Amino acid sequence: MSKKRAAITGVGGYVPDYILTNAELERMVDTTDAWIQSRTGIKERRILKGEGLATSDMGVAAVQCLLNSKNLQPTDIDLLICATVTPDMTFPATANIIADKLGCAQIPSFDIAAACSGFLYALSTATAFVETGNYRRVVVVGADKMSSIVDYEDRATCIIFGDGAGAVLLEPTNDNHIGIADTILRSDGSGRVYLHQKAGGSLKPPTYATVAAREHYVFQDGQPVFKFAVKNMADIAEEIMQRNHLTGNDIAWLVPHQANKRIIDATARRMGLSDEKVMLNIQKFGNTTAATIPLCLWEWEQHLHKHDNIILTAFGGGFTWAAVYLKWAYESNHLKTAG
Repeated sequence: MSKKRAAITGVGGYVPDYILTNAELERMVDTTDAWIQSRTGIKERRILKGEGLATSDMGVAAVQCLLNSKNLQPTDIDLLICATVTPDMTFPATANIIADKLGCAQIPSFDIAAACSGFLYALSTATAFVETGNYRRVVVVGADKMSSIVDYEDRATCIIFGDGAGAVLLEPTNDNHIGIADTILRSDGSGRVYLHQKAGGSLKPPTYATVAAREHYVFQDGQPVFKFAVKNMADIAEEIMQRNHLTGNDIAWLVPHQANKRIIDATARRMGLSDEKVMLNIQKFGNTTAATIPLCLWEWEQHLHKHDNIILTAFGGGFTWAAVYLKWAYESNHLKTAG
């Protein structure tokens, strides 16, 4: 008997309406559109505006988009996992809040925090739950309101990040020609010195002093992070290909975390892929952290075909990095636009 697999059977996404352009950032910090595009590939990013709006609201919108595309109700969900580094609150889990707002509060739900690799960590976790046979419909959400922890006086970080959410539905299949075939997850906590939020945790609880020192925002030492990301995102993508006897010719799509266009290009070259096989939305959304990969799948859904070989790969603060190899499970005629 073939092993039960988890397959992505639906996708959804959401990005806020407000567009923060490079031209607007030029008026906020000492930077230029040309510099931002040459270093990152980003032209604009979406920002969630409005009193009382949080990560969970974007997560709800992405899941509702997914459910609508599948003609499902929130009560059809068996388990919900949210990957985020910008939870609504320290506790309860943002997944709990999303489930409550959707109207399926009795289901199990929890968060995973693995920075920009969070969606792949959550996807791997969800896959294991489906493979047990105990859960038939598992929703994985990647959502981050990065504008809530970005210092718009710090030109090193404020140009990079945006807000958004994406969601996928995992369901079981006995067809070994589709579904999640392999995952690799890695971490190196020594990297925390290069990319972190200085205050707000148990190590350095919030005080008037930490707020005044602007320590509740993202801190990034760009060069070490860039070097580590270039090497490890490419390494892990190549490793999962070798492990599954794949070449660049076998791959239909690379779905990379959208952190930096130069990192994405280096990963694609290492895999032997042309630009036409690489999903990109960094130019219009920036780095939405846990949301980048599911947002790509949502935007490109109509271009995906059953049995396509797809590699997902990410690198994030911590450090964390990950890769997933999957075979796409369905044909889609859904057309959508973002925002």
